[in-house]
Amino acid sequence: MELLPLAVIGWLYAAGCVLALALGAWLVIGAHLAGEDTRRQLAAHVLDDAALFGIWLMGLAGGVGLLLEKSWSHLLLELFCWVLMVLAAITAYTHWRAAPPPRGKLALSLVLFFVPLAAVCAATILTLRSAIH
Repeated sequence: MELLPLAVIGWLYAAGCVLALALGAWLVIGAHLAGEDTRRQLAAHVLDDAALFGIWLMGLAGGVGLLLEKSWSHLLLELFCWVLMVLAAITAYTHWRAAPPPRGKLALSLVLFFVPLAAVCAATILTLRSAIH
């Protein structure tokens, strides 16, 4: 199987992270404008939101660095992929545990979301590691 060129991977991650950051900003702005109760809930999760924005910025930096052929971009993008997989797994498990039984359909939808995400991240990590050597 032939690997994707690093430039394609860089563009995919850069574009995906820009979309995630734009969506996150849009949701935060919408919540801020929604009313006082929603603003209080938003303020209670400001550190969580800042951490998520930082993670997506890390992915954006890794993607752009890959496009610019920077030596640090492989490590940064691999770290982003690992963090994304761990956070997605934790979030899926948390949602599954919080849902009332029966949780079969929810489990199926979470698996259908997580497995492709993990596959893309694993393929990216393998591609980045093989490009170094």
